[in-house]
Amino acid sequence: MTEEHNPDHDHDHGHYTKLIGLLDEHGATYRVIEHAPQGATEEVSALRGNTLAQAAKCIVVMVKTGKKSKRYVLAVVPGDRRVDLNAVKALHAGTYVGFATQEVAERLAGSVSGTILPFSFDPELELVVDPALLGQEEIFFNAARLDRSLALRTADYREIAGPRTEAISQ
Repeated sequence: MTEEHNPDHDHDHGHYTKLIGLLDEHGATYRVIEHAPQGATEEVSALRGNTLAQAAKCIVVMVKTGKKSKRYVLAVVPGDRRVDLNAVKALHAGTYVGFATQEVAERLAGSVSGTILPFSFDPELELVVDPALLGQEEIFFNAARLDRSLALRTADYREIAGPRTEAISQ
């Protein structure tokens, strides 16, 4: 990884700015929450004061769909659940499924682990959200920064992100 492409430096604030611009452009209802730097779902939820069920846990998953082909899925599930890898694999009739490497996840998501947004800005990364999360009035997530989160009205999230909705949590 070259120095000018270090996600710690250039991506974080770029994706934060891009996200805020997108939300404002669509007239979304959201609140910015500043907090101590934290990326772990349980700890950051305590800092923000949201329930784990309202936290959008974002995991990049790699699905092999053939000998030489693979797809990447941005799996978004409630913070009190885990990604069901086999359910993600089944969506693409995959032959193998696993978590993407940290390097690949951060490159596709455009931010460091623990700050991955529940939005995809990369055509290689398919956004799939568990319906259990969408049942919340508001969702909470780190906003491409460890020290800043957003509380976003779920209806606005659905409309702007346009996620594929599938049962992918357990």
